[in-house]
Amino acid sequence: MRFLARLNRPWIHFIVLGCLLYYLQGIFFPAPKPVVGPLSGARMEALQQQWFASTGSLPTPEQLDRMVTAELDRDMLFQRAIELKLHLYDTVVYQRLLLNMSFLQLGEGKTQQEQYEQALEMRLHLGDEVVKRRLIQVMEQLLLGYHPPRPPTEQDLAVEFESRREELRLPPRYSIEQVYFNAEREGEAQAAIASINEQKLTAEQALELSSPFLPGYRFTRQSPDQLARQFGSEFVSNLLAAEPQRGTWVGPIRSTYGLHYVWVSEVEPGRDATLDEVRVQLQRDLESRASAAALQESIEAMREEYEVRK
Repeated sequence: MRFLARLNRPWIHFIVLGCLLYYLQGIFFPAPKPVVGPLSGARMEALQQQWFASTGSLPTPEQLDRMVTAELDRDMLFQRAIELKLHLYDTVVYQRLLLNMSFLQLGEGKTQQEQYEQALEMRLHLGDEVVKRRLIQVMEQLLLGYHPPRPPTEQDLAVEFESRREELRLPPRYSIEQVYFNAEREGEAQAAIASINEQKLTAEQALELSSPFLPGYRFTRQSPDQLARQFGSEFVSNLLAAEPQRGTWVGPIRSTYGLHYVWVSEVEPGRDATLDEVRVQLQRDLESRASAAALQESIEAMREEYEVRK
């Protein structure tokens, strides 16, 4: 009874009523959310021009909507970084603002710290794309720190391996040596080849008959893609069409550079990869996807705290 009597005091009623009113105000009259967007007409046009430059066509409405969403997400991350004052603790931002002050020839005679503080007062950090990219990167790292992705398990690796078995198939590899005839010497190719065959010259001996070839004359365990980077796709197509066998001369094979008489020292057929051979690649891909998914979840949750206007 004594406890109840103590509660029957006006100042306690006042505190309880005040707390209740404050709680109800938060429910029925919440503070306005920070606003992000909409994008200006100039930025919308820039997005469409970037798409056209990379694809040769204008984006569809769905593609444009995805680009706008991504751009607004960047603005939101940048705005949150500024709210958290991350720009005050980042050395990249510090150096960038000093560089801007030097470029603008402002703050002469002042210390670097004074120039930096002047740049902040001038709000140079808000309009610099390099600063924006840096702070977005820092925010993404923070979000992943708060919501880290789940590391892939052995079962995840096995499932990924089975689903991509054909894609991960190891290509055939060829170890070859060549005698090269440039465009000016193509007419000599048949006689030189006949001499190589009659004298049963080795690839090393036959090298004396070759024109200079900048990439070299011996190529070990090269995939078709690797050979294409050295000789061009025409050479690879002609080489594969000849069905090269180990320990034989093949050619002459034409490329964009001229003619090549090719000694095939080794052929490794294409085969399915083992899990251990591609484990590092699969783990890297899974971790990358998991990080992207975790980051996207965090960004979607953050959108609830902002009023995003498209």
